[in-house]
Parts: sequence; C-alpha cells; structure tokens
Amino acid sequence: MDYNTFLDTITRRAPVPPEKAEPLTRATLETLAERLTRGEAGDLASELPKPLKETLVSPTPEAEPFGLDEFINRVSRRAGVSPDEAREGVRAELSTLRDAVSDGEFRHVLSQLPRDFEALLGAPG
Repeated sequence: MDYNTFLDTITRRAPVPPEKAEPLTRATLETLAERLTRGEAGDLASELPKPLKETLVSPTPEAEPFGLDEFINRVSRRAGVSPDEAREGVRAELSTLRDAVSDGEFRHVLSQLPRDFEALLGAPG
C-alpha cells in the first residue's frame, strides 16, 4: 500500500475531516513507536511506505507500558484533535495497518499491546 492510499484509507475509515488524516496517522505511529519495542517498531516500519517509516522510530529499546486510554490521550495531544477523534483515528489506523502489512507482522504488533486494542479494532465505526 502506498502513502496516498494509506491516507485515503484512513480518511474513509475515520469519521474525521480529511485534513486531519495525516496528523492523526503520524501521531498514532509516533505513539505506537513508544508502545512497541524498538525491534518491533522497526519491523513494522519496514513494511510501510517510506514517508511513514520515520514516525516509527522508537525512542527507547523497551516498550513503554501504557494502556489504550493513555495511547488515545497521547494521540489526541500530538494531533491536536479531541479524544473522540483520536479514538476513531487510532481505530482507523489499526485497521489500515492490518491491511497494509503482513498478517504475521500485524499479529506481532498486537501481541505487544493490551487486549483493549483488539476490542477497539473490532468496534464498528
């Protein structure tokens, strides 16, 4: 999946204005990089379009242990959107990642996240 298709997919899946798709995408990936181990963030980045790879640089080798609510709050602050918009953006981002990367890689990502991320992914939107 190329960069423009990735952003277009986020725009279709998240009920937010199109101009918020890119900031939400970058904020979600930056926050995901904090939540994943450096190795896993790098593995995920290797399967994404080049403009998205740089946002998945993990600041530390270890994953930061925070849950979905803190994840949503960090995305909300970074993207300058409401928590509800951030939640919908994260949901759209995860479902788009599921389509954009290999099944094995997506399972590895989910294995490092609390179960409430899977529940968010299964939520209609």
